[in-house]
Amino acid sequence: MSARYEFEANNGRQERIDFLTNKEKASAKRKTGIIVGVVLGCLVLVAVAAFLIWWFAVKDADSSSTLSRHSSPSPQLFSGHMKLTGVPYAQKLEDTESKEFKTLAKKLQAILGENYKKDPLLGEHHTKTVVTAFSEGVIAYYWSQFDIPPEEEEIVPEFSEERVLDALESNLNGQRSTGPIKITEITTSVTDHRMARNPTATECFFRLEAEEKVKSFSSPGYPKGYPPKSRCQWQIRASENKAISITFPFFHIEDDCSDDFVFIYDSLSPDETQAITKQCGQRPPSNPLQVASSGNIMLINLITDTAVQRPGFQAEYRAIPKSQVKTCGGVLTEKQGVFTSPLHPSFYPPAVDCKWTIKVSAGIKVRVKFTIFRMKEPEVDPRVCHKDYVEIMGNKYCGESSSLAVTSSSNVLEVLFHSDESFTDKGFSAEYVAYDPKNPCPDQLTCASGICIGKELKCDGWNDCGDMSDERDCHCGKDQFTCGNTLCKPKLWVCDSVNDCGDWSDEKSCSCEENEFRCGDGECMPQDVVCDSKKDCMDGSDEASCKSSPGVCSDFSYKCKNSACISKLNAECDRVKDCPDNSDEDHCDCGTRPYKLNRIVGGQNAEMGEWPWQVSLHFQNYGHTCGASIISNKWLLTAAHCFVTRDPANHMASNWLTYSGMQDQFKQDGVQRRNVKKIISHPDYNQMTFDYDIALLELNEPLEFTNTLQPICLPSSSHIFPAGMSCVVTGWGTLREGGQKAQLLQKATVKIINDTVCNVVTEGQVTSRMLCCGFLAGGVDACQGDSGGPLVCFEESGKWFQAGIVSWGEGCARRNKPGVYSRVTKLRQWIKKETGV
Repeated sequence: MSARYEFEANNGRQERIDFLTNKEKASAKRKTGIIVGVVLGCLVLVAVAAFLIWWFAVKDADSSSTLSRHSSPSPQLFSGHMKLTGVPYAQKLEDTESKEFKTLAKKLQAILGENYKKDPLLGEHHTKTVVTAFSEGVIAYYWSQFDIPPEEEEIVPEFSEERVLDALESNLNGQRSTGPIKITEITTSVTDHRMARNPTATECFFRLEAEEKVKSFSSPGYPKGYPPKSRCQWQIRASENKAISITFPFFHIEDDCSDDFVFIYDSLSPDETQAITKQCGQRPPSNPLQVASSGNIMLINLITDTAVQRPGFQAEYRAIPKSQVKTCGGVLTEKQGVFTSPLHPSFYPPAVDCKWTIKVSAGIKVRVKFTIFRMKEPEVDPRVCHKDYVEIMGNKYCGESSSLAVTSSSNVLEVLFHSDESFTDKGFSAEYVAYDPKNPCPDQLTCASGICIGKELKCDGWNDCGDMSDERDCHCGKDQFTCGNTLCKPKLWVCDSVNDCGDWSDEKSCSCEENEFRCGDGECMPQDVVCDSKKDCMDGSDEASCKSSPGVCSDFSYKCKNSACISKLNAECDRVKDCPDNSDEDHCDCGTRPYKLNRIVGGQNAEMGEWPWQVSLHFQNYGHTCGASIISNKWLLTAAHCFVTRDPANHMASNWLTYSGMQDQFKQDGVQRRNVKKIISHPDYNQMTFDYDIALLELNEPLEFTNTLQPICLPSSSHIFPAGMSCVVTGWGTLREGGQKAQLLQKATVKIINDTVCNVVTEGQVTSRMLCCGFLAGGVDACQGDSGGPLVCFEESGKWFQAGIVSWGEGCARRNKPGVYSRVTKLRQWIKKETGV
């Protein structure tokens, strides 16, 4: 028997003791076990909670603390120059090791440091100011660094140019005279901290003297490749009455200007207010980088961050008379002529103003047409042109234009050119001609801008004048459609899924009802069939680009190597891995142009390396006969009609030679010549209809890919090239119908034409293996000798894809007779079966 008892504790409370029966004992044991279990469970939970609190709070705090201790501060750099008086300029100031340089630099550094201290924020974080150089004037160049700890990164925006400049100017205003030194002007600009260099540095820091004789230098490691994390700087000087011209015969920097770049300044400080240009990528020899300074100093910085090696650059520099960059403009009195921006085609120099006065006979007017116009500058709105510009009759022009033309209101026309102190460009080349306003364009149509075009181009639906003046005040013909904005467009363009009118009036009432979906074949279906994981449209277009329908296969689906279907338009080589086996991103080393480039009937000369997949096919001793494209190092893609002819000699591989990497038919530099091992023409090729007009050439020796020789990407069978898309056709064919073949590779921009319109204008001669491309107005087209060449289109992924092969057409560049091309997507499986590509 047990007892239950009570007693009085020290705290005044009583505790009671009870004696329990056996039944009560058993019950008490169970209760005790439960209580003990609950208590233990609570203890475990408390322990786990304490551990989690320590792990996530204390440990993370410790980690953050450790990370903060080991993280580098965020450096904010500002650079600029100071103009001094009371200091005579001495040659020894150019020598950073001289006593004169060190004494003056140290004094100026101390002055700036003291002034930063008067701004609490700047004073707290200022770590260093370095004077890097002096030039005539006397001008001192400097940079100042402010280090922001990681835990204070939110204050970074407070370190602005305005704040630094205000601090310097306000503090210097009252004490500009510091002994014999007086600072009369000071500038500052936010600068990439990687460009801060100490003038006493010995690693990759150079001081060069420019003379009339050409000298050269190159990036470190050239031509094998510059090292990663390079921080190099070249200070170039010339005598006081000279300017500096620099050319880069070879320039190949990683194609990402945020990581690797060359920055050139019209200063000895990396001050963006005096930047000339920032460049990266690779430039072809036909378009080298050429810049000039406005005075006798120049600074060049090379910054690299990636581990990817590129050859770098080779530079040639020389001193030129300052008058060469400052003298421009003049009076032009001839009936016609050409004038250009200073130093064109080199970049024009900074800080230059020019004025040309074109003066012709009384009663005559002047027409100016800019054949090249490129005055682009970062963060400049071409509608405002507040920095570099050309001004004519009160209107300012800047940016980039391919069709700028101006007409005078009298016999005198003034053209003004202005470049400010920062960022320059290629500039312009302009042609002017005097004309009789009573008959400005004999037997032609006069545009409002004054340029002349063919009368047949009036009211044809195309903006041939460039200012739409040829499409105004039109009375639409029987075969034309009147747009809502009164423009006239061919009736063939109505309901072709392209906004030809500009206001969509030609596409109204063409689609299905608002609650319906239009399939790719034109059939209307209820809207709710879209992306329901069922193939409702015959062509499967209702499930195209549906993330919710990954397993539905249609004509628009991309077929992965493992047979999975991806409902995404143009999934291949878009730098996104869509297939489970990543096969959509296999074999994507194609469709890129290594060279950085600026700017066929109605076409233009192509630049070196601009179309590196283009091939010239030579038959026996007849020279260029057909074109082709590179699809791998041993296979070329071309047209069957080049080989399947009445003469069996055309189908003999030994009669053909291929030239890859060619631009000029008369030059063999960098060109790779190969014999043909095998010709495979499509077995279903029809000589009467040109259906299945495709052939493959196997080379007897593989090609070696270079900057001017690269393969083109082949689209998958599901790839879509929509109507209205701009593409490019290239070749050495005749420049006009019945004319001579081109010596230089030609390029022309053409548009894919809707299949329905294509079928109408070709009178039903096109098959599903063909597509139309060009302009119904004519003027631009492929021609004889372009056969077999590629029609290529640029995708958002940054890749070029081959959409077509030049096949046939009625004449060249005729009205309503666009070029017809073999459609590569419909023949893709045959290409893969024969070549494995």
